[in-house]
Amino acid sequence: MKNVFLFLATGFEEIEALGTTDILRRGGVRVSTVSIMGELQVMGAHNIPVVADYLFEDADFSAADALVLPGGIPGSNHLNTCTRLKELVMQKYEEGKLLAAICAGPMVLGGLGLLKGRKATCFPYFEPTMVGAIPTENGVEQDENIITCKGPGFVFDFGLTILKNLKDEEIAEEVAAALLVANPESSKAES
Repeated sequence: MKNVFLFLATGFEEIEALGTTDILRRGGVRVSTVSIMGELQVMGAHNIPVVADYLFEDADFSAADALVLPGGIPGSNHLNTCTRLKELVMQKYEEGKLLAAICAGPMVLGGLGLLKGRKATCFPYFEPTMVGAIPTENGVEQDENIITCKGPGFVFDFGLTILKNLKDEEIAEEVAAALLVANPESSKAES
């Protein structure tokens, strides 16, 4: 089973974190939510409390196939100032693992220099935080092992793109059909 770790910090965007978690779990991916805040319960940007599966310091990331960084303010800022998380992101990048960030989350990847020369997208006005990236207006952008997403309105496309990478197109299409949404890759193929 593929393993994904999704990181929560106070002020995270609930739709992005929980929607992505839901889509991936429907596709048979083990998703562990991880609090970087020192407490399991983390308050979202819209005052929805979520109980994480693990504290950062208690999680074993050795089997990680992907890391996911949701957006939200100040959630993304907290992620971006978490040295342990940034070290983990660099380690998994060097291992060739999948990195995915949505909304303001790509600021973490940009600050680490991982978006230089790559196509990437993020929430409007956060483009300067994607240091060295080639910004696009696409809802979801994938460049090699990095997936970025513009924001909460594209959470289905984001989750399905991650799922396609971790599993396959057929499973992503099955999940998309069950959710009554179009899979972004199958939509491109039809046009």
